[in-house]
Amino acid sequence: MRALFVQQDHVSPTGPIGEGFERRGYELVEFPVVPADRFHAPDVEVAFPDPRDYDVIVPMGAPWSVYDEAAIGSWIREELDFLRRAHESGVPVFGICFGGQALAAALGGRVERGSEPEIGWYTIETGAPGLVEAGPWFQWHQDRWSPPPGAASLARTRVAPQAFTIGRSLAVQFHPELTVAMLDGWLGNGGGDWVTAHGGDVERLAATTRAEEPAAVVRAHRLVDRFLDQVASRPW
Repeated sequence: MRALFVQQDHVSPTGPIGEGFERRGYELVEFPVVPADRFHAPDVEVAFPDPRDYDVIVPMGAPWSVYDEAAIGSWIREELDFLRRAHESGVPVFGICFGGQALAAALGGRVERGSEPEIGWYTIETGAPGLVEAGPWFQWHQDRWSPPPGAASLARTRVAPQAFTIGRSLAVQFHPELTVAMLDGWLGNGGGDWVTAHGGDVERLAATTRAEEPAAVVRAHRLVDRFLDQVASRPW
């Protein structure tokens, strides 16, 4: 079995989510979209593979907005088509943050700027704790989705929806893959300025993440198990 991780940028490794899939016997295949030398000019040409060559697709987070084609270029259209083909072919999709927003947009939902960003560790309101538990989960976003037609909305915060399922696919707005090392990469790649600009405290964010990481890794592994057992296994 193979799980394709669509890595939108060069500072988003698979983390505990990748570990969760490996624990279940999946081979991880990493598909980079924007290389490091094009991070500040991300309008690259991308040829996405055939999603039917994989057993699950995991589109990951990004610092860009799904709707900002002027900045990121036409590859977002290609990615939305790729996710739509995966879903329509019965290939489960597990979308994370930008990847969840992209799944929503691909299937007829909407993505827009939220009323305020969410940065840090948040406990979410969940109507399906046996699938998506309350957390706390790490948030790093300023956009929000409206779920696609036919989706079941599962969780939210005051600011944004946090999870939905549709068919054999799951989207989450938070970052279950986040580790201290990953956060260091984001902060050092321009994210620290973004946090500060929105009133955040970088040192406190890093300290809280160090404290939360051990339990968060366990939650991430649990989320992968529940996705595979409850969502990806649905009849097609």
